[in-house]
Amino acid sequence: MKHLYLYLLLSLSVVTGYSQYKDGISVVQFSAEFVKDREISLKKFNDHNCYTYYLSKHDKYFKKEKIVYIPTVILFYNGEKILKIESGVTLKLPENTSTKIEDAIDEILADKF
Repeated sequence: MKHLYLYLLLSLSVVTGYSQYKDGISVVQFSAEFVKDREISLKKFNDHNCYTYYLSKHDKYFKKEKIVYIPTVILFYNGEKILKIESGVTLKLPENTSTKIEDAIDEILADKF
């Protein structure tokens, strides 16, 4: 019975498009292939959930999060938007983007205790 329930839950997740990209501490980068060289590396955040979505493949997430500029990086904590860093018209994220994300994650972790 547990297996059937799990199967139904997973099936429902796929059908409804439910995404866990906002669960826990998540660093989500919204980009496009033509600005790949302007993205930040998410490797330093591998202890958390990291996702990169491309406009050509994941446009529903762009609409849902109201992404205007690419690249854009959003830090979520349990579904809540904590930090949003946009490139603006320059199509280039600020140089201190990774530092801002690290600082925000440190603050989240400190508040947990």
